[in-house]
Amino acid sequence: MGEFEMIAKTFQGLEEVLAKELVALGANNVQIGRRMVSFTGDKALMYKANFHLRTAVRILKPIMHFKASSADEVYEVIKAVDWEQYLNWGSTFSVDAVVYSDVFRHSKFVAYRVKDAIADHFNEKHGKRPSVRLNNPDLIFHIHIAGEDCTLAFDSSGESLHRRGYRVETGAAPINEVLAAGMIMLTGWNGECDFIDPMCGSGTIPIEAALIARNIAPGVFRQGYAFEKWNDFDSELFRSIYEDDSAEREFKHKIYGYDVDGRMVACARRNVKSAMMGDIIEIECRDIKDFVQPEERAMMVVNPPYGERLVLENLLNIYKELGARLKHSFQGNEAWVISSSYDCFDQIGLKASARIPLYNGDLDCEFRKYEMFQGKYKGFRDEGNALKKDFAPLKRKSRLTGLDGEQRPSRKEREADNFSSEIDSDSMRRRRELESYFDSYKSRKAAPRRKSEDEGKGERRADNRGERREKPFANDRPRKFEGDKRGDFRQGARDNRKNDDSRKPYARGGKPERKESNRKQGDFKPLRGGKRKDFNRN
Repeated sequence: MGEFEMIAKTFQGLEEVLAKELVALGANNVQIGRRMVSFTGDKALMYKANFHLRTAVRILKPIMHFKASSADEVYEVIKAVDWEQYLNWGSTFSVDAVVYSDVFRHSKFVAYRVKDAIADHFNEKHGKRPSVRLNNPDLIFHIHIAGEDCTLAFDSSGESLHRRGYRVETGAAPINEVLAAGMIMLTGWNGECDFIDPMCGSGTIPIEAALIARNIAPGVFRQGYAFEKWNDFDSELFRSIYEDDSAEREFKHKIYGYDVDGRMVACARRNVKSAMMGDIIEIECRDIKDFVQPEERAMMVVNPPYGERLVLENLLNIYKELGARLKHSFQGNEAWVISSSYDCFDQIGLKASARIPLYNGDLDCEFRKYEMFQGKYKGFRDEGNALKKDFAPLKRKSRLTGLDGEQRPSRKEREADNFSSEIDSDSMRRRRELESYFDSYKSRKAAPRRKSEDEGKGERRADNRGERREKPFANDRPRKFEGDKRGDFRQGARDNRKNDDSRKPYARGGKPERKESNRKQGDFKPLRGGKRKDFNRN
């Protein structure tokens, strides 16, 4: 039984955990990729991977790798494959496509071309073709395209591996079983102490913790796999893997799940009963504010609400109360919290010793570790203690957002903003000082001018009570008023311009005749803020 290439798909952030699981199963040539881990093994390893892996979504078996720059090239390559060794004209199949390419813009179109290639291959050779069936087909094809690199593979899992089979009822937003198991495995907990989930919902995290504590394979509840319909399926080999329970162990501690919603508590109890874990899992209806210090050492993993169903005030209060309970009622233990908002993490008010980026569906989240101790962190550190930071977080930049959907700026960006704000505030302070100085200077300089203007206004008011004083420049532009109508006034103005010899243009080469001005020196007023001009000065 020779080895062949396989690919295990997973969620982003759980690749290293999945690689460790594969190594423990005996996989060779394990290589970590983005949301996948490639490895080699035989048919028995493929059966074990589907049955035992907790953090895998599906197991693929590649059958060919090729390059293509168009959908027509994909069609020609796949049509030339000898498909009779895999299925016949009476079989059913389906095609799933994943595309990351600028050449292939639509994954559905790629899937259609693959389907057409297989169908046309049988039509040309046999005059009959296999049928396409979306639900429970005999063979599932998976084509993956990255740029121009194409991989065609068989899906050995069928239904996603996160569908364990024990869940009979769910809440509004249940956590994925693969993510729940990955979170527990990231903590390093393996059943050596009690386990607590104070916001258990439908009970997914406590049930996955029970499976890990007893080392029970997650596939024991499933109804079937896609590889069971393959032509080379070995039923005896798979039965031996299914019935082998030699690795299971006894769990001597307890797993506790709490929730404030009585309906979710009833749902979690039904799921626990379906998973046959009622002897080690206890589900109770309890609010987080009623959480008390456990009698023995315990590990806590909690998936609080993210704000999709709760209003802002209640959501932040939940995280604030969670932080208070961890500080005062969970001393000497470790707690792990997952959330998609840094605003929620800020409400916890505790220092995290590890931050692991994860994805919960489409939400970019962080999985943070909190080590609880008595007193303040400064005193804890002065006693020679330190937070355990030996855990190596995954190398991926976290992009948490606030409750408003905006991403938090990095530390460098925040420092730059603080520096610029300090500069701006300093500049504004200096500007205000200069403005106040110039205002006072202008007021001092303008005081004598305002005094003279006030005196002039008093003289004018006195003149207005008697005969109106003749205005300066009155002799320069005499005007006629020959009527009260507006048109007559304009006509008079035009006549004045025509009869005014001073407005005629100068003769070519001539000089204007100098006129003696009737204005007196006292008739001139200085410019504002300037000095009076002395006309007698040569």
